[in-house]
Amino acid sequence: MDWEQARFNMVEQQIRPWDVLDLTVLQLLSEVKRENFVPAARREMALVDMEIPLGPNTRMWSPKLEARAVQEVALTGKERVLEIGSGSGYVAALLGKLALHVYSVEIDPAQAEQARANLAAAEIHNVTVETGDAVMGWSKHAPYDVIVASGSYPLAPEFLFEQLSEGGRLFAIVGEAPAMTGTLFTKTAGKVVARTMFETVVDPLLNAPQPERFVF
Repeated sequence: MDWEQARFNMVEQQIRPWDVLDLTVLQLLSEVKRENFVPAARREMALVDMEIPLGPNTRMWSPKLEARAVQEVALTGKERVLEIGSGSGYVAALLGKLALHVYSVEIDPAQAEQARANLAAAEIHNVTVETGDAVMGWSKHAPYDVIVASGSYPLAPEFLFEQLSEGGRLFAIVGEAPAMTGTLFTKTAGKVVARTMFETVVDPLLNAPQPERFVF
């Protein structure tokens, strides 16, 4: 397989049309080889516009969603980042290339170990993968300049705002299928402003708080 041609096609046909135009992010997609973070049995699908199963409750986002999320949090190299849900470690790798340090928390111990192995093989050393449930945040290293949630929340995760530093950004997918939106929350002067950017549907984070339901 011609990986570089496939990578070029991915960028031109999937990534750019999804408004990912930041040249630093586009270059990063060539540097961090996504196929090395995909299970061996599905490696040939690594650059296809689809989610890839990693385990019983985990799937990699599509490449365009990964790239858009990384672009929107606008890293400058100085940020301390929390990633909620490590998956294969690929998004953490992208974030790590652009941030000061990334704390990635994965609820599945086996998946956390695989993410660590993938990151080590890619020689990315400023990502710490920890095992635990960070759906409500991870106060151990708070506050964070950026938080990225790798699954959806049914409602805006306001409980995460207190773990953001001043000027901090939170990228989360909010809503319930079939109506979810990629949303960037920015904390300024103690207040949080939300900007909705696009529609999508991804699996909810395990143990994400659920809204109260009316029972008749």
